[in-house]
Amino acid sequence: QLLRRQRTGLYRAVEARVLTDAQASRQGILEGLEWLHRSAAPEDTLVLLLAGHGISDAGTGQYYFLPVDADPLQPLATMLPAATLQQALATLPGRVILLLDTCHAGDVLPGRKLRGLPEAAVGGINRFISELGSAEQGVVVLTSSIGTQPSQESAEWGNGAFTKALLEGLSGRADYRKTGRVTLNMLDLYLSERVRELTQGTQTPATAKPSTIADFPLVLSQ
Repeated sequence: QLLRRQRTGLYRAVEARVLTDAQASRQGILEGLEWLHRSAAPEDTLVLLLAGHGISDAGTGQYYFLPVDADPLQPLATMLPAATLQQALATLPGRVILLLDTCHAGDVLPGRKLRGLPEAAVGGINRFISELGSAEQGVVVLTSSIGTQPSQESAEWGNGAFTKALLEGLSGRADYRKTGRVTLNMLDLYLSERVRELTQGTQTPATAKPSTIADFPLVLSQ
């Protein structure tokens, strides 16, 4: 909804596809990526948010995003490996931004649940993020936390801390100097400070992006 409101502002048009609950199957996500490839143009800004569970194969270190129909006993057939996501994103035209909020269920504080990765997944996910953010891949990656940190969510927020901060920042709070726009670098700074504040310093967002990419506006301030 927030991005759709930019239809009369920064962008000529805003197209969105939302997959929740049962819709977020492996097939549904792959079809969504196919839709991006069919509809995207070089002048477009593409944003993909993945929120859910993430695991790492103990033997290979391969990172997997788990769709709603994932079967841990059949990772290749039912999950989305990092290699598939990397190939799909790296070959998209235009600017590509990946917002990654993967989780491992459990409780960390009263009223909050973990949305982080199990310790074994750290190597796989870090490698995945680093490769996507290389100059060759050209994908900007914003993640909810680093290392073995859990990512917190709360019914009070209605989102995870990362998503709450993301929505606040894009709504204009990241426009510290009141320039009338929120750029990638502004949002990066806001996420870093706000998520730490929301989680009492226990969660640190991470960003990976090509060193050659210039700052650019994401939205006009509301």
